[in-house]
Amino acid sequence: MRYFIYLCCTVLAFYGGSASADSSSDKKSNIAIVISKDAHQRIQFGAEKLAEALNKAGYKARVQQQNKFPSRNNTILITEKSQAQAGQLLKQSGIAVANLDHKEGFSISTSSNNRATIVGSDVTGALYGCLELVDQVNATGKLPQNLTLNDHPEMVLRGTAIGLQKPTELPGRGMYEYPYTPEDFPWFYDKELWIQYLDMLVENRYNSLYLWNGHPFSSLVKVKEYPYALEVSEETFKKNEEVFRFLTAEADKRGIWVIQMFYNIIIPKPFAEKHGLATQDRNRPIIPIIADYTQKSIAAFVEKYPNVGLLVTLGEAMEGRGQDDVDWFTKTIIPGVKDGLKALGTDIQPPIVLRAHDTDADIVMKESLPIYKNLYTMAKFNGEALTTYTPRGSWAELHRELSRIGTVHVQNVHILANLEPFRYGSADFIQKSVQAMHEIYESNAIHVYPQASYWDWPYAADKAKNRLLQVERDAIWYKAWARYAWNSRRDRSKEVTYWSDQLAGTFGATPQAAENILKAYEETGEIAPKLLRRYGITDGNRQTLTLGMTMTQLINPFRYNLFTMLYESEAPEGEMIIEYAEKEWNKQKHIGETPVIVAEEVLVHGRKAIEAIEAASAGVSKNKDEFERLKNDVYSYNELAAFFSAKVEAALSILRYKYSDDISDLERALPLLEKSVVHYRKLADLTKDTYLYANSLQTKHRKIPMRGVDATYKHWVEVLPVYEKELEHFRRSIDSLKNPSNNKATAKVIRYRNVPVTVLNKRPEYFTVEKNAKVYSDTTLKIEEFASEIAGLKGLKLSKRDQIKNGTTIEFTSAQPVKVLVGFFNEKNPGLLTPPDLEHDVSANDFGQSEIKIANALLASSFAPVNIHSYSFPKGRNKLTLAKGACVIVGFVDANDQVRLYDAGIGVKGYKKDIDWLFE
Repeated sequence: MRYFIYLCCTVLAFYGGSASADSSSDKKSNIAIVISKDAHQRIQFGAEKLAEALNKAGYKARVQQQNKFPSRNNTILITEKSQAQAGQLLKQSGIAVANLDHKEGFSISTSSNNRATIVGSDVTGALYGCLELVDQVNATGKLPQNLTLNDHPEMVLRGTAIGLQKPTELPGRGMYEYPYTPEDFPWFYDKELWIQYLDMLVENRYNSLYLWNGHPFSSLVKVKEYPYALEVSEETFKKNEEVFRFLTAEADKRGIWVIQMFYNIIIPKPFAEKHGLATQDRNRPIIPIIADYTQKSIAAFVEKYPNVGLLVTLGEAMEGRGQDDVDWFTKTIIPGVKDGLKALGTDIQPPIVLRAHDTDADIVMKESLPIYKNLYTMAKFNGEALTTYTPRGSWAELHRELSRIGTVHVQNVHILANLEPFRYGSADFIQKSVQAMHEIYESNAIHVYPQASYWDWPYAADKAKNRLLQVERDAIWYKAWARYAWNSRRDRSKEVTYWSDQLAGTFGATPQAAENILKAYEETGEIAPKLLRRYGITDGNRQTLTLGMTMTQLINPFRYNLFTMLYESEAPEGEMIIEYAEKEWNKQKHIGETPVIVAEEVLVHGRKAIEAIEAASAGVSKNKDEFERLKNDVYSYNELAAFFSAKVEAALSILRYKYSDDISDLERALPLLEKSVVHYRKLADLTKDTYLYANSLQTKHRKIPMRGVDATYKHWVEVLPVYEKELEHFRRSIDSLKNPSNNKATAKVIRYRNVPVTVLNKRPEYFTVEKNAKVYSDTTLKIEEFASEIAGLKGLKLSKRDQIKNGTTIEFTSAQPVKVLVGFFNEKNPGLLTPPDLEHDVSANDFGQSEIKIANALLASSFAPVNIHSYSFPKGRNKLTLAKGACVIVGFVDANDQVRLYDAGIGVKGYKKDIDWLFE
């Protein structure tokens, strides 16, 4: 069996020589590649790859398996440190044993006459030694002479991710619920595609492959006690078994560890239906039958696939941060793994990787390490984006805390929502990011998502006659992360030469043209990270940066559930747009990276990228179609930068009006907003015939700039009218303000309307939204101030103490569709209910509740202001279930009420003027 512990290095011995009278290194000779008869399959694989490279270069090479290793010309000897032949080869080649102390390390020694020795510190190291020689033969066309080379990777884990997930949800299923079937994942059964991908991984020295899915067990194993839990047909199940065994065997041959990821708690649909349960319910406590099924399914998986690791997500589908997480991991997951090992008759533990996502990973690890040793942790590098190589703050501290536990901590380069769908190849940015993983996060492992179109694997978003494969289109992405995971300390000037050579090979480019292509990649590579970290709402999947942002998202980001960690941890020190505007008005000193600085810098990056790609055009001689696609991406990035730059400048002028009440500030903003629309129109034109979509996740979870329900607002052409309408509304608003008869123009107030409902809770109490009304049955908390839109609503008076202890459950009936208005206190406090959060809870918009409907809408006594969210329900009998924590049930209202989203500013100090109405 192969476990994560196999990551020890392999040693390969390399000798080249000539058995003929003419031993000139220029003469292509017959070469024997000798490995032992019992050589590991990884050494066999490496030897065969080396033979292929030598034969392609004009040699006649063949692999021989024998236990006696000869010392002669034209011979390459390959072994690893623990094999019997290793001592002889080390002595003959002069390789020092000390060079073989690192996992996956190798030493190569070659002399004249095509004699070579490759020795690995372990079998994987021996394989990598072979591949190093393959690279040199491919680069020079010959076997190197008089070479001494010792090498090993810096990062012990270097992996990539593939999602068995789709852009949209399957009918009748929730997020992440995707059984493995030929209908939904035809590529999963394509063995040639798997070989292509696995070859890419090993060529780049990746040693792990993560398969992401909500609940894979019901597609891959049968549980004797729960036969009805199987989610696929018998025919599909047999195909899944065959493909999974094929995949894991081919991966093992290449030194790649397969890790199956799963979310918790998700159960199979047929199991859920039989027991009258939801497939996932974040607020559900641990139920014995669900725990029993999960434990047994994990046991069956471990027994069937003992060489496969597990990646565990405790958050999202169960309430994060609490004893339930600890109990689920220590009393269900780990026992399931142990049961599988017992059935196998082994105590060799497969690795379990714990994601630090929506869980207190340090606490879970503390409780788990005494009962299971082979544990690892994982956390996102820059959230679900790529924003900076200078991370800081609380997120950096979390990484360091996990790294210091004493186990391997994995950096998760996750989703990359801000890079979709354009190509990304900034080797400089990636190298600095990997250095930050070591120096700031103290981490030593990496896990890399596809650069774009994760949810649409294996295809890229490009509109082409034959759809492009991500593994081919984004080759530079995979190569760059792997190269610096192996060694992040490479000299920058030499790296420019290396990547220029790579691009010259890809595009048949002259040296100068290739260097210009690299420059275009690296200039555009700064644009999306800077835009998101200085203007964005979130680092998460709910924002598609390349589709732009509305003006209200720029000038009132808190209304859109601003994820402040983006600015506090995933960006250099600096200022948000609203902070910059306030400081400007108050004539205060600015700090760090400001919105104005970024607006100027991205324009420069775009201009330089275009200059570079145009300069490269004449020097390209092959793959011209791909070069033109890259060129179009460069132009698209330039227009995106210009759109944001103009719109941010307009936003700052509009925010000044908030303080000045001077219409001329709005008038200065108008031509800038017009300019931004011109650039966006050009962006839409550049992408209309070149891309199928911008974002590969096309569900209701997409919120910024527009809600992406039913795969809408996924293309620039769709979003352009939104910005055109916004501009026209702004023009009318200025005209309205300038009209003397309407110089106090404001948004029209539309109030929510009460809807009759029958609350089925025992002895319900109510309150009316009015001054001095008590909002809880067991406290004296009174309403002091409220937004006019909620005046007169009939709220439900609950026990605050009971909400904190048990959560909130409301059962009710209604004769028409309704929305339940729930107020969340605008502060973080252990006793307060956390508002819906798509960053951590994929179900946070199942009832349309993720958006703040009215920010700072109500103030009760000394508590923080309350933000209003709404939960939508059909007519009939319904149940609203909320997690533990105090909140306010403000009322039941007509589902058709279209009250404007805005910030009422109740209880907020400073300037409260509502200016969102200028655009809506």
